[in-house]
Amino acid sequence: MFAVLKTGGKQYKVQAGDVLRVEKLAASAGDKIQFNDILMVGGETVTVGAPLVAGAAVQAEVIDQIKADKVISYHKRRRKHSSQRTRGHRQQLTLVRVTDILASGAETSGVAAATGTADARRAAHETAK
Repeated sequence: MFAVLKTGGKQYKVQAGDVLRVEKLAASAGDKIQFNDILMVGGETVTVGAPLVAGAAVQAEVIDQIKADKVISYHKRRRKHSSQRTRGHRQQLTLVRVTDILASGAETSGVAAATGTADARRAAHETAK
């Protein structure tokens, strides 16, 4: 059985046991999370969502919070001013292992939904009010 999930603005085709590097999630190592934005579930029968499959979910375990390789950006402006700038960036990622794919019954599983850090900051800000 496989599923296509959406997280961090990207789509991933996953099976049980796969290890993914996704955009940073608000979870720590060892936490069990659940992705609820499922676009397609396949196996013996294929279910395609319009746009999402209702009741489907992918459960995963957070392995670690990591950083990607450094990307260096270099800009040079020629002619009169002769200025240049070098910047580096390391994207923060979350390493997760897919444990289970649920075709239905995601609401009653009791596992916390996977949220990005921006969503977690917004939720914490609104609960503080």
